[in-house]
Amino acid sequence: MGRVTSRTPVLRIRGTARTTRPDTVAAEEPLEIRLSGTPLAVTMRTPGHDFDLVHGFLATEGVIAGSDDVLGLRYCDSVDADGRNTYNVVDVDLAPGVEPPDTALDRNFYTSSSCGVCGKASIDAIRTRTRHDVAADGTRVPLATLLALPDRLRAAQEVFDKTGGLHAAGLFTAEGELVALREDVGRHNAVDKVVGDAVREGRLPLTGHVLMVSGRASFELTQKAAMAGIPVLAAVSAPSSLAVELAADVGITLVGFLRGDGCNVYSRPERLDLPAP
Repeated sequence: MGRVTSRTPVLRIRGTARTTRPDTVAAEEPLEIRLSGTPLAVTMRTPGHDFDLVHGFLATEGVIAGSDDVLGLRYCDSVDADGRNTYNVVDVDLAPGVEPPDTALDRNFYTSSSCGVCGKASIDAIRTRTRHDVAADGTRVPLATLLALPDRLRAAQEVFDKTGGLHAAGLFTAEGELVALREDVGRHNAVDKVVGDAVREGRLPLTGHVLMVSGRASFELTQKAAMAGIPVLAAVSAPSSLAVELAADVGITLVGFLRGDGCNVYSRPERLDLPAP
């Protein structure tokens, strides 16, 4: 397997002090996803939990509905200059009757660690309709529980402590219990890994859960939450206008700027149990 981190020499400048020392940085390597040998997507990711990433990507793109739609998957023999397996290619066999996507029409399935929607032809092409009725989810989350999530997410970020360079996505119950956490150089990959874990365990839709992300709430992350049936998406930073529009459209409670003792609620605020002012 690829390494999650690597060591590199750096010149460290602190005031008038100059030192050369090794530093730990987050690893970033390509992962190619193939369907029965046919290339489907390439994403830049932090190695680790790759099968979760593949399951989550296929589910949030609407290719599969659950783990039963995947007959099997395996690493291919992609080798480096020294003949060692890079573990950077995963081939997936879909179950009989599951139609593969037509990648020639609406999307170039190349994504980067910074922008998961690169290559989308138009907004209509990425507004994939979820199989789950998120709007009907009656989950309620106490405000105190919601406000505690950023610290709980940060406390569970093991690799971030070493590198300071990874995004995180955490799946919590409405009571604040951490169900799964994944880190990655890409926000969308971290979410796909969390969703993929749920897919492999047969836990979709994720009714009654909160998805907490360490960065901003983009359109794509909101779409992934909808595809997984997650009723509440919270972020420590700002949402985009399209994320707000999509959240309101599908019935997700979208929370931004979740820091300290406050937050902004952009859609479906009735899911939050607020104390009396």
